[in-house]
Amino acid sequence: MSFCFNFDVPGQTTNTDNVDGNELQNSKKDYAAKAIEEKTSPAEPVKEAKEHPPISDPQFSLMDAVAETVTIGTLPPLHFLNETVFEKTALERDDGEKILSSTAKQRSDLISGVYEGGLKVWECTYDLLELIEKEGETLGGKAVLDLGCGAGLLGILALKRGARLIHFQDYNSTVIEQLTVPNVILNCQEDDDVDSEDEKEGKGKGVCEMKVKEKQEVKDGSPPTKKKAVDPSQQPLLAKCRFFSGDWSTFLALVKKEEPQPKYDIIFTSETIYNTAYYPTLHETLHKLLAPGGLVYLATKSHYFGVGGGLHLFETFVEQRGVFSLDHLWDGEDGLQRHVVVLRFKNDKGHLNQ
Repeated sequence: MSFCFNFDVPGQTTNTDNVDGNELQNSKKDYAAKAIEEKTSPAEPVKEAKEHPPISDPQFSLMDAVAETVTIGTLPPLHFLNETVFEKTALERDDGEKILSSTAKQRSDLISGVYEGGLKVWECTYDLLELIEKEGETLGGKAVLDLGCGAGLLGILALKRGARLIHFQDYNSTVIEQLTVPNVILNCQEDDDVDSEDEKEGKGKGVCEMKVKEKQEVKDGSPPTKKKAVDPSQQPLLAKCRFFSGDWSTFLALVKKEEPQPKYDIIFTSETIYNTAYYPTLHETLHKLLAPGGLVYLATKSHYFGVGGGLHLFETFVEQRGVFSLDHLWDGEDGLQRHVVVLRFKNDKGHLNQ
């Protein structure tokens, strides 16, 4: 979506006069740690979790969908609804939460407690995809959770890489119904033109080039080829997928009721630590749902201006809880620093490729 990078949540300021960088960072860590420990419930009312069926209509069609394709190195192509077209057709979509109109009106990427950013594919998602391609993480036969999934690209990659089950979770039901599920269906099509000439040319060139090319076509008035109609009931890969909305506390409570309770070998989560008020619930969700020997891949920025969270503060929180070890896998130095880290239980001795 063509929104500016701003957040409609309260911010805090720190007087940095006569304070060097190390002192300032340590001060922020200490303050955040104390604030998080004191704050045991979310700032906003909880949003009840629910499961969404992948198919609401057997005749569901993607005839009018315009898709972009991300191709990174040897990874399979990942298709998702074009953000520009999605924005322009927002008023035509079923949106009981009214987040599509709210985000367009306020021109905000995030409205705390109302909309948590799931309609946008954030930069750190691409960082994590590139790391997976580089490190060769094996996903075949594993149970995977895409936590705070948004467009669902990380979970879709797991699906294409042979995971035995993939669960998608996002705060907003509109995101799940209008973006995540359609994106999964797009990628389940057997005749999705993966080997088209455009994609052959784009393979290995990196995500940025592919995305710029597709978006430019939309702006020039000649959008990418529309996907063919598909009957999702004929797609066996969908049987591996389940979809959930709601905040993390109610999502955790919902899945804990199941017998047996789901445990995930891999949990992907990208750009989800921007608000320190959510750290206790996020940590508890990871703690209860990660399988022994499992890995949590977290992609994030160092700091989220105007919101207050970031990697350094989350590292402090994780260290204080003493449940997980946290290791840096990739640290970007350009611009607003971005990172990919991995969490594992402290009593696990496993390595990245388990």
